[in-house]
Amino acid sequence: MADEIKNEATEAVEETTEATATDAKAKKAKGGKKKLPIILGVVVVVIVAAGAGFWVWHEQPSFCNAICHTPMDASYETYATGNQDKWGNDITDENAKMAMMAYNHKVTDGTTCLECHVPNIGQQINEGIHWVTGSYEVEGVNKKGQTIPTERDLATLAEGVGYEDEEQFCLNDSCHHVTDDGTELKNRDDLIAATADLAEVRNPHKTQHGDVACSQCHKAHAQSVNYCTQCHSDAPVPEGWLTMSEAKQLHTVDAE
Repeated sequence: MADEIKNEATEAVEETTEATATDAKAKKAKGGKKKLPIILGVVVVVIVAAGAGFWVWHEQPSFCNAICHTPMDASYETYATGNQDKWGNDITDENAKMAMMAYNHKVTDGTTCLECHVPNIGQQINEGIHWVTGSYEVEGVNKKGQTIPTERDLATLAEGVGYEDEEQFCLNDSCHHVTDDGTELKNRDDLIAATADLAEVRNPHKTQHGDVACSQCHKAHAQSVNYCTQCHSDAPVPEGWLTMSEAKQLHTVDAE
């Protein structure tokens, strides 16, 4: 009889222990289920915050030569400080700095790189491949040993923004669409009329020898050049700009 009572007591204790263990497991599992959404929520918030921060940084000029665009140092300096051109020539004169369109637009309007270099998906994929493989398109190395990336022409930049040609790229509603006196500029003819006072010497906007691209004179990462001076010695050269002869002497590059 005593043994039966003892066995029953032992079984009761074991059942109680099992029940307690089962309850503990159930509570633990329940607690784990409650924590899982919290953990997932925190992870999502961190990812979103990191992504947003990265995207904001991606929009800044400093991103260009920090991560993806390894060979961007030469071009970046022409924008950030204006203390050199992309060829590695030191520039101290403020007029000469302002003759570089990248620096000029930053100082004048606060324009960022991506407001002109608007990347589409195809370009970004292509640049990503170049970054991974190191197969950048470059012109060579400048006087400071910096790699000079091949510069995109205005036609390519215009395509990225969605304009038909480079004239629209420059004369769009957010850029050079109006003169200081309020004259609206919609095309090259309007620009020629607005600069008619230069005709007494030579109006560079009125081409005499076929189509001449805006970028033949207006340089983004080097001092701008009066393209007409290669033939016409009377062509006016704005302060800080260069003649074609001067530009050729400065535009030196070492092959990699």
